[in-house]
Amino acid sequence: METVVLVIHLLIAIALVGVILLQRSEGGALGMGGGGGGGFMTGRATADLLTRTTTGLAIGFFITSMTLAVMAGGDSEKRSILDQPAPPAVEKPVVPEEPSAPLAK
Repeated sequence: METVVLVIHLLIAIALVGVILLQRSEGGALGMGGGGGGGFMTGRATADLLTRTTTGLAIGFFITSMTLAVMAGGDSEKRSILDQPAPPAVEKPVVPEEPSAPLAK
């Protein structure tokens, strides 16, 4: 199920990027769509359609994002740091003592 939601999320993200790039920017720098040719839709209708499409895709993106977040954290149990056992105490390593004088035979 998580894979299906992830694939839908990725498709929405790609479509959202495409629709945003089609929109005419304020400065007219990167807008690819909405030029002069064609009589199918007026500039105002095209802008309205792209705005509504962007809104719908953005809502879908947020919904799939939240769904994926819930699915990723759904199987974890609530734990407190105070409920965990204390870590074991670290002991100093035992260093053998050196003899003070060489042993005589």
